[in-house]
Amino acid sequence: MRVVFFGTPQFAVPSLEQLLNHPEFEVVAVISQPDKRRGRGNQLTASPVKTVALAHQLPVWQPQRIKKDPETLEQLAALQADAFVVVAYGQILSQQILDMPRLGCVNGHGSILPRYRGAAPIQWCLYHGEAETGITTMLMDAGMDTGPMLLKATTPIGLLDTAQTLATQLAKLSADLLVETLLKLERQEVEPTPQDAEAATYAPLIQKQDYWLDWSRSAIALHNQIRGFFPNCVANFRDTALKIESTLPLGPAYWDLLPTEFRTLAANWPELSAQLSAQQLSPGSVVQIAKGLGPIVQTGDGLLLLRDVKLAGKRSQSGWDFANGARLEVGEVLGNGQEF
Repeated sequence: MRVVFFGTPQFAVPSLEQLLNHPEFEVVAVISQPDKRRGRGNQLTASPVKTVALAHQLPVWQPQRIKKDPETLEQLAALQADAFVVVAYGQILSQQILDMPRLGCVNGHGSILPRYRGAAPIQWCLYHGEAETGITTMLMDAGMDTGPMLLKATTPIGLLDTAQTLATQLAKLSADLLVETLLKLERQEVEPTPQDAEAATYAPLIQKQDYWLDWSRSAIALHNQIRGFFPNCVANFRDTALKIESTLPLGPAYWDLLPTEFRTLAANWPELSAQLSAQQLSPGSVVQIAKGLGPIVQTGDGLLLLRDVKLAGKRSQSGWDFANGARLEVGEVLGNGQEF
């Protein structure tokens, strides 16, 4: 099967590699977003997908706007591909492109459609505290993730999963499911199923203010925001930006879900709970510094342990090292996130 692969970030790499290593497929070209300037040196850097494609000596095309690039459109049509495979490419495909391959354009989307259509499904499903997610393969149409569905695969979400760890799991799931989908399409063993538009939810592009923490929210809501938008959520510490990179919500509902080293907190829970119930602490207040672990912060509902943080201009560090280095004291109040 002659395949053209459309993809850009690391999330798409396992799918490309799976196709390259499978005897039933021939990847004849790769389409990726244009190189971007990254890092301190502001150097032009190839996308992860382009890097893999060049290592396999594949033709790589990087149009600024694929719908408006006549040369790329002509080259694509000339390939007479059986299928276009699209994984996190980053541009909308025109109907002209969608109509080119014999079997259609097959997309691997990082959610259980029709939920979380859009640009950031992994991040928003974590933000909303979903218990599971998955990959849906679909035949693309002119809409935003609205095409008929082909196959689905699901995976549970753990309390400590972040957008990074979950993306790694889903990338592998996508690679396996895309191969199965393409083979079943070729053999006419899968029937496209229309999506239920009324059940659709959306996962829009993440905005800067989505990273700002508001300590009046509940501990679990803040935890979900921090892991969903990892590692960019920010609070205010002594008028300086403090990124909160990982946390743990505390309380009986979570003890069995925590790593062993954190379960010692359960032993002190009755005493801490009694102490706090007698006080009126504002959200953001440091109520305790757990030895070897880090600061425990009062939220609008419940307590949150800061596991890993990053001060502006500094390296990431554990909550415990941060508390010691900053000489953090019980009673100090962390401010809400803002634009610094």
